[in-house]
Amino acid sequence: MIKPSNLTRHELIGLKCEANQKTGKVKIDGRVIDETRNTFVIMTERGKRTLIKDKYNFVFRLPDKGIKVNGAVLVGRPKDRIKKKIEKW
Repeated sequence: MIKPSNLTRHELIGLKCEANQKTGKVKIDGRVIDETRNTFVIMTERGKRTLIKDKYNFVFRLPDKGIKVNGAVLVGRPKDRIKKKIEKW
């Protein structure tokens, strides 16, 4: 089960998200459809967008609330994220 405390160590493909560029210029809304070590592929209303993780802040929408995550925390292969030490909430 996905909770705010374990979101960064969970599978993110399929989750709805909002990506905000750290410079504040770009805001992208959609669903994560693929993930690599450094990028997310987001399906938006206009089509697919490839986003570099560490250049964005992401708000992942869970059924009860949205969780804001710095993209730099998500850099790494999806299967290796489980092994990362992450600060307690």
